[in-house]
Amino acid sequence: MNTRFTIFLLLIVLTLSSCVSKKQLTYFQGEPKEVTNLEKIANETYKIQINDILYITLKSDNPELVSFFNKQENRSTPVNITSDQLYFTGYPVDTHGNIRLPYLEDVNVLGYSTDQVREKIKNGLSKYFKNTNTIFIDVKLAGIRVTVTGEVKSPGTKNILLEQVSVVDVLANSGDITDLGDRSKVQIIRKKIDKVEKIELDLTDVSVFTSDDFYIQPNDIVYVPPLPQKSWGTGTTGFQTFTTVVSILSFFTTTYLLIKSL
Repeated sequence: MNTRFTIFLLLIVLTLSSCVSKKQLTYFQGEPKEVTNLEKIANETYKIQINDILYITLKSDNPELVSFFNKQENRSTPVNITSDQLYFTGYPVDTHGNIRLPYLEDVNVLGYSTDQVREKIKNGLSKYFKNTNTIFIDVKLAGIRVTVTGEVKSPGTKNILLEQVSVVDVLANSGDITDLGDRSKVQIIRKKIDKVEKIELDLTDVSVFTSDDFYIQPNDIVYVPPLPQKSWGTGTTGFQTFTTVVSILSFFTTTYLLIKSL
């Protein structure tokens, strides 16, 4: 009787310790805290990096004056452009940090903000136009490109057509984290001009909204590591874990009885 009771307790302990708990699956736990630097986090100016794609348009009262500066005539409005089209209609930043504009040739944009790039283009056009104030120049990032891998339902490279994208937006566009993904250790790998950063975010804590790294930067890699339960192979729910443990114990018991009968 004591042996059976011990085995029963062992099954319960293994089941409870091996299945994925509700706490591990729940986002944004706890109470939000007021912070003073939230405005700084949300409005930090992004500096253009290599492999970014810029969407640049010039407009004027006389369309013919600026038509030869635009990369593609009669292009669709930004709302109708897909991420695939942006590859052809945008201006990619090459390995030297330059973009190539008609007549202006190479314009270095590495480390500049979009506002600063707009001023550089405006200054470059001054040799072709007497009054550049009559020209409207629009410079935007052609979406936020990010690679998502690990325990997500739809991994891959995403191009999100927004000016500002959070890690939650990225995961939502990837089908969310699977039940076996570790929400408390979501990693962001970020390549900068002079180094590579590895950042870890705990999405089970509501304070993640005030993190300096809550917002994604173009060309980031988001990696969701697996929970230990995946390598154990015990299952995500208590019932799955219970049946797995019972199967393992049955296997060892059967093997033991067969060996003993020899």
